[in-house]
Amino acid sequence: MAVDETCPVCRTAEVVCGKWTLLLVRDLAEGRSRFCELERSLAGISPRTLSLRLRALEEEGIVERHTYPEVPPRVEYALTEKGQALLPIVEDMRAYGERWLGADCVEAARAALGSELVVA
Repeated sequence: MAVDETCPVCRTAEVVCGKWTLLLVRDLAEGRSRFCELERSLAGISPRTLSLRLRALEEEGIVERHTYPEVPPRVEYALTEKGQALLPIVEDMRAYGERWLGADCVEAARAALGSELVVA
C-alpha cells in the first residue's frame, strides 16, 4: 500500500495498523507489563510475533523497555508519552464497538476486562 507521506492519517495508520499493535497499547494502558503478562492477555499471539511487535513499537517510540539488573533478568514494557497519546484512539474504538458491533462485542469485552467495563 502506497503511503502519502504528507497525510497525517496515512502516517498514523502506518504505525498503528500493524496486527496486535492497538491491543498491545490497550494492555499497556494499565501500566508496566512483563512479556509473559502480555502474552497471556493476547490470546493467540506467538512469542515471536509479540517480540517483533514490541521491538517495532520501541523503534517508533511508542513503548519503552525497562531491564532490571536481577537474576534472572526482569524486563518490563510501558507506554511512552507518544504511546499514551494513542489511548483516545483505543477508547474511541471501544465505544464504536459497543455501539455498532452489538452485544456480543460488549460481552467479549466484559469477559476480557472483568467488571471494569461500563456501557453507557
